[in-house]
Parts: sequence; C-alpha cells; structure tokens
Amino acid sequence: MQPTLRDILESSAEKFPEKDAIVYPERDQRWTYAEFDEKANRLANALAERGIGHGDRVSTLLFNGSEIILTVFACAKLGAVFNPLNFRLKAGEVEYILNDADSKALVFEGATREAVEGARDDLDTVETFVSIDDASDDEADFYELLESGSPDRPETAVAEDDVYAFIYTSGTTGRPKGVVHEHRDMMEHNLICISEGGYRRDDVGLSALPLYHCAELQAALFPRIQLGATNVVVHEFEPGDVLAAIEEHDVSLMFAAPTAWNALALTQAKADADVSSLRLGLYGAAPMPADVLDNCMEQLCENYLQAYGMTEIGPCGAFQHPEEQRPKQGSAGLPALNHRIRIVEPDADPDATVEQGEVGEILFAGPCTMREYWNRPDATAESLREADGKEWYYTGDLGYRDEDGYLYVVDRKDDMIISGGENIYPTEVEDVLFSHPDVTEAAVVGEPSDEWGEAVVAYVVGDVTAEELDDFCRQNDALADFKRPREYSFVEELPKNPSGKVQKFKLRDE
Repeated sequence: MQPTLRDILESSAEKFPEKDAIVYPERDQRWTYAEFDEKANRLANALAERGIGHGDRVSTLLFNGSEIILTVFACAKLGAVFNPLNFRLKAGEVEYILNDADSKALVFEGATREAVEGARDDLDTVETFVSIDDASDDEADFYELLESGSPDRPETAVAEDDVYAFIYTSGTTGRPKGVVHEHRDMMEHNLICISEGGYRRDDVGLSALPLYHCAELQAALFPRIQLGATNVVVHEFEPGDVLAAIEEHDVSLMFAAPTAWNALALTQAKADADVSSLRLGLYGAAPMPADVLDNCMEQLCENYLQAYGMTEIGPCGAFQHPEEQRPKQGSAGLPALNHRIRIVEPDADPDATVEQGEVGEILFAGPCTMREYWNRPDATAESLREADGKEWYYTGDLGYRDEDGYLYVVDRKDDMIISGGENIYPTEVEDVLFSHPDVTEAAVVGEPSDEWGEAVVAYVVGDVTAEELDDFCRQNDALADFKRPREYSFVEELPKNPSGKVQKFKLRDE
C-alpha cells in the first residue's frame, strides 16, 4: 500500500527526530521533526474535538507560516480534506469557494480577516473559525488549540485513495473549480520531484512563494519533508527578506516564478548578500527569459530547473534540467518521470495526434493526475479522457514538440492571463466591469509586461473614466486586487465575429 502524507511526516520524525524541520523566523520558531510531528498530532486532535473528521473540509486563508503547514498535516492525520485559499481573495470569492467545498472549518489571520468578515454571514457550512491572532469570543485561537490537543497520534485510518485536498483553480467560465487530489497523487509526485530535481536530505529549502499554491506546497515543501530536509518559511515574498534568509540559513534550494527570480537578481546586484549556499533554483509558470536567466546565473546561482504543468496533474508534468536551460531556452523540457505527453488537434480524441513540430493541444498522462473536479462531472469528463489504457488530461494549452521531443508552449486555447505567476480569467474581471452602470461593453486581455509577464488590460465601451473604473474595481469585493486591470483603453466598439463573439486577438494586435 502506498504511504500517505501522514506517513511521510511520521517517517521523517522517526528517522530524524532531532533534525530541524521547520524554521519560521517571523514567530521565532524552530521545530525539530519530532516536535513538528507532535504539534501536527496536537492540532489534529484539537480539531477532532471540534467535530472535524475523516473527509471534512478544512480551509485556510493564510499567508506563509508554520500555521498553514501544521494545518495541512493535521488534516492528513485525520483524513480530513485540506482546502487552501489565495490570501488575496476578497469576500465574494471566499464565500463562493467555501460554500462550494462544503467547508466545515476555516483558519485565517488578521491580514485576511476583512475578507472573512465580509463572507461570514453567507457561509453555509463553516462551523469553526480559527484565528492565528486576535481571535474574537466566537472564534478559536490557533495556538490555544495547538496547546490543548493531545500529542498522541490520531487513530483515524487514512488510505492512499483518500482525498488529501481540494485546490481551487479558475475555470473557463471564471468560476473556480475544486481540483480533487488523493494522497497517492502526492506520494508519486514527491518521488518524481525528488528524482527530477535531485533534492537532497541535507538541503535547506526556502518557502518564499505562497504555500496556498500547488507549486510551492506540492513541488517544493512536500518532497523536502519526505526526504527529511530542513524547511525555512518566509511570511511573504520580499526580495530583501528572501536574500537575507538565504544568507542567514544557508538555503540551498528554493522555488520562485521567473518574475520573482528577476526581482531577486536585481536586488542582489545592489545588496550583495552571501548566497553562495544556493545550489539550485526551481521555477515554473513561464519560461525564463534569456536575459533574466543570465542575470540570475551571475547574481544568484548557476543551476536552474524548470517545471511545467498545472494543478490538475500534480502540478509537474515536464522538466527542463540545468544543462538544458541554454540549448533549449524557451522550452518546457521533456516529460517527467512516468509521464507521457501528446499533442493533438484541440479538443479531439487522444489519438488524433498532430505531426511533430505542429501546434496542437497538450495532453498529459501520468500517475499524479487529479481524481476529478469537485461537483463538476461535465468539466471532469471534458478534461479527462481514456485512450490506450491511459487517462489523458487536456491542458487547454497549445504547443509543439521539437525534433528532440522537447515541449514548447506557444499559446492557450482559452484567454487565461498569467500575471506574476497567478492565473487570471478575463470573465471574472469583465463581470465586475459590466456591473458598473456606465459600462456598455468590456473585454479583458493579457498584454506583455516586463515586470509581470502579462498585464491585465481592459477595453471598455462606455461613458466612464479610467480613474472611476479603477476605483470601482478596488472597492468591489468580488475581485482580488491582483486581478484588477492595470490599463484601460476606451473604444467605440469591440471587434466581433459574425456570431457576436468578441475577437480578442484583434485587441491584442492593436
């Protein structure tokens, strides 16, 4: 039987009881693996005392910290389902996800309280609110819970095919979908990341990007814990703080999006921190531009590993190794261990493959693919299709493979925007713009940005100013700030095809 997330923590605690597991300078915390495992037991038992059991959903609205890590492993101890939310979401977005997931408990902090309070009256299933700071009378205090729970291992049976998490990702309609992952997915994924990335037991890993995101959580933290490596946590990404953490804790391994690596390299050029311990930089969400790669190699470390994929497949389905960075610059690499890739006519059957070098939709088959989209049978059936004894996931990305088999991602089948490593769907932004009384029509696209990869740009028909719309978006609880348009263009009409669909490619070409 495959081990579970509970098993990997307990195994590391048994093998390396005195080794540092979690270092969280924000709260001056340094826990050994034995202490980490005991605290996860305590939190699990305290949650069980409040009625959280096998299969119940526990949501978090937290910045990086030991608290989100303890929560995911407490859930693993109970067989409960972990549901991390983006800490930048606003009340309407929080309400939708928690209700859709049937969440029973929510762990949050002072910085996210406003969104929680805005959603609270409309939450259908949440019974327990846990605050990590300044808990009110009707809320549980996280650290009091932690202190009150028994240190004994919960007796709940947890199996490899139990659900470990619902991780919400935006859908083509703009409404998030819950990606359902089992424990076995993560066990396979851990081993793939360890093998492909060359992670080592003596590594000191740094979690600087958000742990609510599958890349930092599942491709970086979980494999390191399975190995018994040390994990340093930075509360929020800030280049100077990250460089200081690398220097202070001799960090050897970390993940960041290319935009974040670029910010680190530019800051390091002025700060001159001691980053000699850094041996491998991991990145994803987009290829590393050649000039950024050169600067990072000069300022930070020589070796970089790219992972390409998405939440639904683990997230890592392809890797570009350090020796491939320059000769295959712009590539997403080769299929990950135990993964297969096909390029097919968009939306066609898995066997409708295109010729080598031709662009088509990218499909993955591998051992870490999600079970389903929560309560979305139609979306699941559209995204997962069987052929040749394998289950193929339709990514919605368009790409091709070169003569050596390397994958290149050239576009997206839909109009998703990736800004600063975050997925933004135009529909949800357009819905907010449409709700302004003076907007007649609106279309949102992503346009190239040196800082963010893509910037959100809105094309608007209506009697309104950019300042008014920007203020309107800032005040709207249905739209997180990172999704807000950074530029507004006012036009007399939007280009449309004969059926009335807006032709966004014409807007991008203007």
